[in-house]
Amino acid sequence: MYTKNSTDLHFHNEADAQTEMDMKLQSADFMKIFELGLPPVDHEAIEHATTEILTAVGEDPQRDGLLNTPHRVAKMYEELLSGYRTDPAKLINNALFDVEYDDMVIVRDIEFSSLCEHHMLPFLGHAHVAYIPRGKVIGLSKIPRIVDMFAKRLQVQERMTRQIANFINEVLDPRGVAVVVDGKHMCGMMRGVEKHDPSMTTSAMIGAFRENTSTRHEFMSHLGRVPGNFGV
Repeated sequence: MYTKNSTDLHFHNEADAQTEMDMKLQSADFMKIFELGLPPVDHEAIEHATTEILTAVGEDPQRDGLLNTPHRVAKMYEELLSGYRTDPAKLINNALFDVEYDDMVIVRDIEFSSLCEHHMLPFLGHAHVAYIPRGKVIGLSKIPRIVDMFAKRLQVQERMTRQIANFINEVLDPRGVAVVVDGKHMCGMMRGVEKHDPSMTTSAMIGAFRENTSTRHEFMSHLGRVPGNFGV
């Protein structure tokens, strides 16, 4: 008679845990909280709207340089707003690993670009992410992909920062998560005040990073900053 050994039980438990995680990531509540699962982009509607905008500003949509612009704009928005349609289970793709490591993990200088929801102009910069594991770590390449998932949509930097932190916290259940984002906003550089140098910094601190000053200071020192009261 065949009986399960410890290896069989390990793989069985791993499979059960993965199924449970996938179900959580694809649940209606989870998708709603993180603004995922939106319907496909309506290319035809975007092309029509772009043609109307070109006409409204006095251009000729039929001239050579603009003839294919509505089509290009529709494809562009599908790419720039793809974060709404990311499958979080496919993004994570089983890349959660059991570990005994419980020191800080930092992924810094993650490039991002996003669209400000107020004027639909770009803002771009770098995100810095840290977490303290509680039995699990996530594959290194997944952190930049999580940043992209929340950057590639209509955003404000403050919300994007918090969403990144909350998502990692929900997936990993770590002892703490910290996210700092530095961004430059085209809406301030190209219009309005038209200032080219100012940048905006936002942060989100969860768990040990919010509760423990020394933990927060350690993270900020790795970023080469004077520690401050970060906790947006």
